[in-house]
Amino acid sequence: MDVRTLRADILLFVTAAIWGFAFVAQRVGMDHVGPLTFNGIRFALGALALVPLIVRMERSRARPGPITEPSKLFWGGLLLGVVLFAGASLQQMGLAVPMLKAWGVESSSAGKAGFITGLYVVFVPILGLFFQQKAALGTWVGAALAVAGMYLLSVTGDLSVAFGDLLVLMSAFFWAGHVLIIGWLSPGMDAVDAVKLSSVQFAACSVFSMVGAVLTERIAFAGIVAAAVPILYGGLMSVGVAYTLQVVAQRDANASHAAIILSLEAVFAAVGGWLLLGEVLGFRALIGCGLMLVGMIVSQLKS
Repeated sequence: MDVRTLRADILLFVTAAIWGFAFVAQRVGMDHVGPLTFNGIRFALGALALVPLIVRMERSRARPGPITEPSKLFWGGLLLGVVLFAGASLQQMGLAVPMLKAWGVESSSAGKAGFITGLYVVFVPILGLFFQQKAALGTWVGAALAVAGMYLLSVTGDLSVAFGDLLVLMSAFFWAGHVLIIGWLSPGMDAVDAVKLSSVQFAACSVFSMVGAVLTERIAFAGIVAAAVPILYGGLMSVGVAYTLQVVAQRDANASHAAIILSLEAVFAAVGGWLLLGEVLGFRALIGCGLMLVGMIVSQLKS
């Protein structure tokens, strides 16, 4: 392994850690603001955080001027923003302890949400079947392991499932759809336009979230101030910094290395939930997490 590949793997490892600990920030933030308010502000910060990166990349761009049609960036970003809004809202609601308690149902924990969200890497090739994309044997083996792990992690002895876990599972399908849409839009784009597309989708998601928050949630300035640290982490670190590291790292990273290392996001979510929130997973749940992680990795391996 050369130095550039090693550096890329290290940056991806840091990215996975940032994203994993973001589940803790998302759960803590729910103690002070509603899920749509939280997402609206953090994605606005995320969009703004990418502006300096875009400016810098534009200055060093080998070919001046836009390569991708501005209309494609706008409408593509808007489409991605809609899917991102659906996935992020479901995930955030699954972590919203006060809201779900008021409904009389159980929320998901940071660690469980991290592993359940990670199932999107298994769903991507399965959903790709609807677009005439072939699925390798590893996809089906990985899916079987992930389903078994999901059962052990989330289904209790009386065969009940936390409503928050179901919401997070639904969000994983939208994350998978999000990946497929990016795969459809991104061919022909250079790195600069790819980051511009991300900034547009984050801005669109922020607008949709804030409109929903105004219509359905009580927005209080005191609550936003109280949730400032989780919001800043979710917006600047999880979106701005982590996305920048991913863009830089994947220029030199091996594709299979990247997929496997980023799957560790789920592990960091569980570690963060344990260290910072005191969440403890039982032996059965840990076995389930292990099966899900193996399933995620196997689904990314070539035959």
